[in-house]
Order: sequence, then C-alpha cells, then structure tokens
Amino acid sequence: MRDVRMSAHDTMFDLLRSKKQNYSLPREFYNDPEFFQLDMTHVFGKSWIFAGLVCDIPKPGNFFTLSIGDDPLVIVRDDNHEIHAIYNTCRHRGSKICLTEKGSTAKLVCPYHQWTYNLDGNLLFAGNMGEGFKPADYPLKKANIGIAGGMIFVCLAENPPAFDSFKLAVEPFLRPHALDRAKIAHEITIREKANWKLVIENNRECYHCNGSHPELLNSLLEFDNTDDPRATPEFKQLVDRKAREWDQLGIAHESTPHNLQYRAVRMPLANGTTSMTMDGTPACQKLMGDLKDPDMGSMRLLHLPNTWNHFMGDHSIVFRVMPVGPQETLVTTKWIVHEDAVEGKDYDIEKMVAVWNATNHQDRELAENNQLGINSRAYQPGPYAQEAEFGVINFINWYSSEMLKQLFDPARFQLAASQ
Repeated sequence: MRDVRMSAHDTMFDLLRSKKQNYSLPREFYNDPEFFQLDMTHVFGKSWIFAGLVCDIPKPGNFFTLSIGDDPLVIVRDDNHEIHAIYNTCRHRGSKICLTEKGSTAKLVCPYHQWTYNLDGNLLFAGNMGEGFKPADYPLKKANIGIAGGMIFVCLAENPPAFDSFKLAVEPFLRPHALDRAKIAHEITIREKANWKLVIENNRECYHCNGSHPELLNSLLEFDNTDDPRATPEFKQLVDRKAREWDQLGIAHESTPHNLQYRAVRMPLANGTTSMTMDGTPACQKLMGDLKDPDMGSMRLLHLPNTWNHFMGDHSIVFRVMPVGPQETLVTTKWIVHEDAVEGKDYDIEKMVAVWNATNHQDRELAENNQLGINSRAYQPGPYAQEAEFGVINFINWYSSEMLKQLFDPARFQLAASQ
C-alpha cells in the first residue's frame, strides 16, 4: 500500500517512473480512490472522450446525457442542426436540468425553478430575478466538442489537445458507413465491477479469446494486422485478396499512422463470413451508407481512453467506457443500421446482438475476476506476453506517458537537487 505520508500525486509519479517495462501496473492503479481521482482529473478531464453519435440526436431538440466523473453533460442538437456539448448544470443554483438519459425538447428547462434556456444554452427566462438581472450574463457553460465521421467527442479541458489530426486520419475509414444516415437499432449499458483500465486492457488483447469467446471467434480473426507476429500465411493471403478488392472500391483499409492513442484499420472477417453474427451472415439486408457489398470486413477503430468499435457492411457496433468509481465502470454498446432499415423486415435484432451480448457478459466476468484477484495482498505486477498482449502494452505505455506528463513537477526536482 502507498505511504500515507506521500500524496497520491507523488506516489503515482514515483510508481510510474519505477515501473518495470512490459509488466502490469501496481495494485493502487486499479483500486485506490485517490489514484482514481487522478485518472479522472488528468485522463478523462483533459482528453477527448467519446460521447455518442450524430445519429443519437438526428433532429433539432434531440438530446442525450452522460457524466464524466462529477461533470454531467447534455449533448443536444439545436434548431440550426448544430450540436452542442453543454454542462447539465443550471446557472441559478446548480441543479441538473435534463434528468433522463435521452429525449427531445423545445427548450432546456431546469426542473427546480424553471430557468429556461435555448437549445444552444442561452438563458431565455428566469422568474423573480429583478430589473437589474441580465439573462445574457448567465448562459449554460459549454464543453469542447469534436465530430469525426459522425462520432461525437467532448473535452472538458480549457485548452483541449488537437483534434484535427485524428479527424483527418479516421474520416476516410468512417465515410463509407455514413453515420449521419444511420440509426441506433439497439443499445445496452452494463455495469462492470472493475477499474476502467481493466476493461480497456481486456479489450486490447485476444490472448483470452480462444478460452472465453466462442461466439465472437465465429467471425472475428484475432490478428490485428499482417505484421502481427502470430499471423498465419492463410491470414496474410486473405488480407491481400481483400485489400485488392477494397482498393478497387475506393474503401480505406491500410492502418492509420502509428500512435498509441488511436488507430483505424480495416481487417477481413473469417473467410466465408461477412458480419459478426452467430453464422457469419448479415444481420441487416439494407447495407450501411451506399455500400453494395456486405463483405467490408471489420473496420476497427480505437480511441483511448474510452472507445473501441467495429464497422461492417451491414451494421456497426460502437462501445463507450465510462468510469464511475475505482472499481466500477459503465460499458455502453450500440448497434447501428442504415436509417431506412426496418426492424423485422431488413434486420433481426436478436441475430444482430447475439454475439456481442455474449461477449460483453463474458468480458464483464473476466474483468471482475481480474479486479478481485488484484485486490488481494498476493497480487504483484506480472509480465505481459509480448506477442499476444502488445495491445495492452501499448495502452499501458500510453496511459503511463500521459500521466507522467501531467504529474511531473519541475519545482519538486529543483528542490530535491538543491538539498
């Protein structure tokens, strides 16, 4: 356990500096409440966080809500079709305004004292405030918003990191799936009793897939690319064949330039399958966007710290990870189809969700068991299998680098050097 005489800030910094390369993190990173608050302050409070999709709010007045730590937000489309990320906190006495997860409204009205705001957050009405009160002085506060290919990201930082490089890199991959002409066919949120990093770590490797995900492996090939050291000759031949087909169609597939925070790449599904369903056949007969061929493989899109996604020809699946406590995480999954697809005619919900419903619950059990083991006094950081868990290594290296940058205090080292 950490030394109570040291701040959590200093303890985390020292543990990260002394961490053994390609080993898992010390216990505190997965269960210490103060370490969790540092994660929320420096990772979720300063990074671009995946919030939802433009097709979540297709019409003016549509909104959805989410919370990033203690900061509740409402994502809303105004009458001019512009999308805003607004702090869901009334400028009167701070009450939450939108109390439901999603809905439609003509105005944002605080349920406490009925202060009323436009959909862009400007205050329209505040009763009993006197002649000197100026509504223009009390608009709702906004978070930064970035939209890439129909995916909505928000950032709480006053000076957010650059977004354009990510947007430019991934939009060619997202464009064929036309998220602006799509709809949510199904959505679920599960609560995992595990630290958010364990949820992400579990997703970043398929070392566990053979023993845990029979449904998923009906269609998913675990290799991340042809440079995966475990890739078989058969896999490389399949990738080469599909790459030629996608090139002829003008479909982006080669991986985005290497960096640890995000990646987009299009990989084929198992030979003979075209969708992540139990039998590998499409779950939706009306393809996404203007696609004509269902065999688009899976366009895999990762953006740390909180989303991974699979975009296929017939439907897409997006995932959002939101920490709610040191050992508690919400995982939301959305299945997306063309906006004109009709349930029962064009797509079968049960067929569409079966694979990832099973996989999500299997992953929840894995993450929760991992958390229980880490909580033990017997736990100590263990070595990663470098060929099978390179994705986890990349994530931990990204996380460690981000935290070290935030926690580094030059004054502390100048003081130590002078003593």
